Amino acid sequence: MADGNRPDRRGVRSWLALLGFGLAVAAAAAIGGVGVAGTAAEYRSLATPPWAPPSWLFGPVWTALYVTIAVAGWLAWRRAGWTAGLTWYGVQLVLNAAWTPLFFGAGRYAWALVDIVALWLALSVTIGLFWRVSRPAALLLVPYWAWVAYATALNAAIVALN
Repeated sequence: MADGNRPDRRGVRSWLALLGFGLAVAAAAAIGGVGVAGTAAEYRSLATPPWAPPSWLFGPVWTALYVTIAVAGWLAWRRAGWTAGLTWYGVQLVLNAAWTPLFFGAGRYAWALVDIVALWLALSVTIGLFWRVSRPAALLLVPYWAWVAYATALNAAIVALN
């Protein structure tokens, strides 16, 4: 116990927790991609709005975002332990993992839109709850929140155009 009331979230245990958050995020990314091949070709075949990004941009953006997502979860945990914010964090990871199989694997663009709206809402709740315990954790999720908002608009446009 660090102060007699709270478990120590520093040292080796803390670094192992960071690894755990990294593995959880990597699992969400991997689950999202399991059994989904040819996403770049499928994306290029869709009617998209003029403001749609090129397919090559998604990999680098998501890589950077996944790093910040893992660090944000770890910072929130390190500050307060398991809280409602981390439960919502888990919910948004599951919704994140579900989007790619829905959109690309199943070609269910409208269902993917429902999923990504739920993801954006869960992420909004997560940021609000993280703000109460760790502002750096909440702020690390803001670029992810903005990207999901953009991706939601793109998904809606694809539903309308296809």
